[in-house]
Amino acid sequence: MTAGDRTVRLRRALPSDAEAAAGVWLRSFAAALPGVVRPRSDDEVRGHFRHVLVPARETWVARAADGDVVGVMVLEGEELDQLYLAPEWRGRGIGDRFVALAKERVPEGLSLWTFQVNAPAHRFYERHGFTAVERTDGSGNEEREPDVRYVWRP
Repeated sequence: MTAGDRTVRLRRALPSDAEAAAGVWLRSFAAALPGVVRPRSDDEVRGHFRHVLVPARETWVARAADGDVVGVMVLEGEELDQLYLAPEWRGRGIGDRFVALAKERVPEGLSLWTFQVNAPAHRFYERHGFTAVERTDGSGNEEREPDVRYVWRP
């Protein structure tokens, strides 16, 4: 664990975190998935965080010592719906901590979707014991991007 890891705290998102969490999502999506077309504008993403994800889902943020939100995770039942890190904070163990938290919160098992083009995400989730169980042509997601469903069972 690096010194940077110890300065990051995971906690439930507050309404005041919605804008920063959306900003992390936008920057991370752009960095990790430059070829994937987003169906929502930046303002629509911010509104979705403000009006849906933070108030109605189990949304968590990673906050650095300086108060900046550097990661976001959303759980919806057994679905790990979102896990995004600020690009400059990747590789510091925050994603590992989010997955451990998700497994703690939903110990009976988790599932998630990620895009087929996102090979780093595949490696990350497989390293955490997730198994690919389904591949689609993307017709069932907003982006119309081929995706993969992963499942973790204890």
